[in-house]
Amino acid sequence: MNRPWTLASSVAGAVVVALDGTVLTVAQPRLQRELHASFAEVQWTSTAYLVAVASLLVFAGRLGDRYGHRRVFGLGMLGFGVASAGIALAPGVGWVIGLRAVQGVFGALLQPATLGMLRAAYPPDRLASPLAVRTAAIGLAAAAGPLLGGALVTGLGWQAVFLVNVPPALAFGLPALLRPGRRPAPVRAPLAPGAPLHASGGPLDVPGAVLLAVTLACLVYALTARPVSGAGLAVAVLTAAVLLRHERRAASPLLPLEVIGSRAVGAALGILVAVSASLFGALFVATYVLQHHLGLDPFDSALRSLPLAVLMVLSAALCPALLRRCGARATTAGATAALALGVALLSRTTSLPGLACGFALLGAGFGTVMVAATQVIVRQTEVTTAGVAGGLQQTALNIGPAVGVAAAAALLGAGTGPALLALAAVAALALPATRALPGPAASVTHIPEERVPAGGPARR
Repeated sequence: MNRPWTLASSVAGAVVVALDGTVLTVAQPRLQRELHASFAEVQWTSTAYLVAVASLLVFAGRLGDRYGHRRVFGLGMLGFGVASAGIALAPGVGWVIGLRAVQGVFGALLQPATLGMLRAAYPPDRLASPLAVRTAAIGLAAAAGPLLGGALVTGLGWQAVFLVNVPPALAFGLPALLRPGRRPAPVRAPLAPGAPLHASGGPLDVPGAVLLAVTLACLVYALTARPVSGAGLAVAVLTAAVLLRHERRAASPLLPLEVIGSRAVGAALGILVAVSASLFGALFVATYVLQHHLGLDPFDSALRSLPLAVLMVLSAALCPALLRRCGARATTAGATAALALGVALLSRTTSLPGLACGFALLGAGFGTVMVAATQVIVRQTEVTTAGVAGGLQQTALNIGPAVGVAAAAALLGAGTGPALLALAAVAALALPATRALPGPAASVTHIPEERVPAGGPARR
C-alpha cells in the first residue's frame, strides 16, 4: 500500500468534510435570500446532513472493514462531489435539503475510511504521526473555512462553496475506485473459543445497522432541534435499549465486542464526546459574546478566534512526541485540563489578550486530545475492525458538538459567564476517564502482524 498516497487521501477526505461545514455557515444567509427560504428551511440544510452522516458512520465503517476502506472511500468521495454539484444546481431550497441528506450519506462512507486506510497502511507504533498530520489539516481547514467561504460567496455566489468540493472528489475518488487494493479476506473463525467474529467475517448485521441509525438520527435531530425534542430523545433511548439487546444475541454484531468491550477505547470515545461538546458549546457562546456584546462583525470575530486554529495545528504536530514521552494517559489528561481552563478563562474576560489566551488553550487542548484519543481508538483495534472503530470515533465527534451547542443554547438564559463555566465543567468531567488510557510504559497494546487475515491489507 502506498503510504504517501494513503495519507494524502485521508487528509483530503477529512479536509473536504471539515471545509464543507464551515463554508456553508458563511453561505447560508445569501442562500436564504436567493432561494426565498425560511429560517427553519435554512437550518435544515445543516440538520439533514448531520442526521444522515451521524446515523450511518458506524455501518459505513463496517462496510469498509468488509469490502475494503479504499473502495468505500472512493465511492464516498465521488458521491460527495456529485451531491455537492447537484446542490449548486438546485432550483429550490427543498432540493438543497434533500441533496444535503444524500451528501451526508456519502460523507458517512468516506469519513471512517480515512482512518481505516491509515490503520491498514501504517504499523501501530507509527500511527501517531499520520494522525497528527490529519488533525493539523483539519485545524487549517477550520481556520480557512470562514475566510474561503466569505471570498467564494462574495465573488461567485453561494453555489461556489459546494462546487469547491468537486475537484478533490474527482482527484482522490477516481484513483481509489480504479485501484481499490486487495479486498480484506473474511475471518474464518474466532480468535479464541467463544469470542465473536471480527467485523469482516459473517453476514452484515442489517437489523443492528437500522437500529443504530434510528438511534443516532433521533439523538442528533433531538439535540439540533430548537427547542430540544423530548420525543426524539425518548425514541433514541428506546431504540438504543433494543439495539443493546440485539447486539448481545447477534452472531456477527455490528459493534464487535473487541471494539466496544475495550476499556481504553470506551474511555477515549467518552473523552472525545466531552471535549468536543465543551469546545463547540464554548464557541457557540463565544460567538454570541463577540458579535452581540462586543459588536464585532463576523470577520473580526474570526480574527479574534484565530489562535484556536493556530494552536490546534501546532499541538497536533507536537502530540506524537508527547505520546512517546508521556503516554496517552498523561497527554490526554493535560490537554483536557488545558481545554477546560481555556473555556473557564473565556467566561471571565473580554479583553484581547484574555480572549487570545483562552482560544489558544482551546486549540492546544483539542488538537492534542484529537490525536491522542484517536490514536488509542485506532491502535487498540484489529485491522479487520478499524472501520468500525473509525466510525465510532467520527460518531463521537458528531454527537459531542450537538450536545455542546444544545447545552449552550439552554444555558445562555443564565448568562454567558455561567454557561461557559458549565461547559468547562463538562470538559473537566472527562478527566477521570483518562486513567483508563495507556501510560508511557505501554502506550498502546501492540497488535501482532500475524493476526491480520491472509489477503488483508498489506503494510509496507
